[in-house]
Amino acid sequence: MAKTQDFTKVMQDMMSSFPVDAHAVQDAFRNSAAFGEKFAKVALEAAEKSHEISSKWTRDTLAKVSTLTKVKEEPADYTKALSDFASATAEMAAENMAAFAEVAKKVQMETVELMLAAGKDMQEDATAAVKKATTEVTAAAKKATSAAAAVN
Repeated sequence: MAKTQDFTKVMQDMMSSFPVDAHAVQDAFRNSAAFGEKFAKVALEAAEKSHEISSKWTRDTLAKVSTLTKVKEEPADYTKALSDFASATAEMAAENMAAFAEVAKKVQMETVELMLAAGKDMQEDATAAVKKATTEVTAAAKKATSAAAAVN
C-alpha cells in the first residue's frame, strides 16, 4: 500500500527560501488600519451632517404642513396657504440640496487628500523597500564574489 508523502518539510524549506519581513507586514497592516480609520471618520461625519440636514428639513416641512392644515376664514385663504406652502417647500428644497452638496463636496475633498497622502506613503515605503533590497543584493553579490575569489 502506498503511503502519502509528507510535504511538511518541503513546505517549510520552500517558505524559508522566501524570507518575509514581518515588521514590514506589521507596518503595512497598521498603515491600512489607520487609513481605514480616517476614511471611516470622513464617512461618519458626512452621515451625521446629512442626518442633521434631513432632520431639520423634516421638522421645517412639518411646521409648514401644520400651518397649512389650520382652518381658514375664506376659501381664498386655502389657496393662498397652499401657494405659500409650495413656495416655502421649493425654497427649503433648494437650501437643503445646497447643504447636501456642501457635505458631498467636503467628503470629496477629504477623500482626495487621504488618497494623495496614502499614495505618498506608499511611494515612500516602496522607495525604502527598493533601497533595502538593493543593499541586500549588493552585499550578497560581494559575498559571492569574495567566496569565489577565495576558492580560486
